[in-house]
Amino acid sequence: MGTSERKQREREEREQLFLDAAEQLIAEEGFLQLQMARLAKACDYATGTLYQHFTSKEDLLMALMARQSALHLELFERIEQWQAPSRQRIFAICVAEQDFNQRQANYVKLSQYVMTEAVWENASEARRQQLLQCGQPICRIVSGIVQQAIDAGDLDPQGASTMELAYGTWALCQGSHTLDHTQGLLEAFSIPRGPMTMYRNMNRLLNGMQWQPLLDLSQPKVLQQLVQHIEQHLGIA
Repeated sequence: MGTSERKQREREEREQLFLDAAEQLIAEEGFLQLQMARLAKACDYATGTLYQHFTSKEDLLMALMARQSALHLELFERIEQWQAPSRQRIFAICVAEQDFNQRQANYVKLSQYVMTEAVWENASEARRQQLLQCGQPICRIVSGIVQQAIDAGDLDPQGASTMELAYGTWALCQGSHTLDHTQGLLEAFSIPRGPMTMYRNMNRLLNGMQWQPLLDLSQPKVLQQLVQHIEQHLGIA
C-alpha cells in the first residue's frame, strides 16, 4: 500500500471514529448538547483535526445521517422485492416506516433535525450532496412502484410525474411522524395518537388519487387486516 492510500485509509478510519463517538454522545445527551471540542477530546484528537473532517457541527450531523441511511434503504429494498399489488406496496412503506421509527428512534430524530433549515444551510455543499445521493436509491424504488401502478392501469397520473405522485405519500408520512413526536400536540387538538390515524389518512389520500383497488375505510377491520398482512410479510408483526 502506497503512502497516499495509507493516509486515505487512516483518514477514513478517523472519520468513522468521530462519527461513532458522536453517535454515542447524541444517544446519551441529545443533539443540542453535542459540542465539537468535547467530541474531539473524547476521541483523543485536537479540535482542529475534527474540523479537517467536518466544517461544522451541522456538517457532522449530516455525515452521521448519511452513514445511517443504509438502515433506511434496507427497509425499502424489502418492499421493492415483494410481489404484491402496487397499492399494497406503497402503503407498506408507511407501515414499515412506523416500525422502523420505533426501533430506530434516534435515527428518526436525527432525520427530522437535519432537515431543518438551520442545519441544512450550515452544512457544506459536499455533505448535502452526499446525503442527497444516499436518498437516490429510495427515490428510485418509490418512483418504480408508482410507475408500475400507472403501467398496470391502477393509477391515472393525470399529467403528474412519478415523483410528484410519490411526494404526497412521503409528505404525509414525514409530517405525521413529526407531529406524533411533539409531546402533547395531538392531544391538544383531540387527534387520536397512534399509527392507525396515519394509516387511515394515507388510505384516504390513496383513495382520493383513485389508486386501485380502493379501500373501504368504513370497515375498520379491512384496514386492520391489511396492516397485519403487511406486517407479517415484512416480518415486523
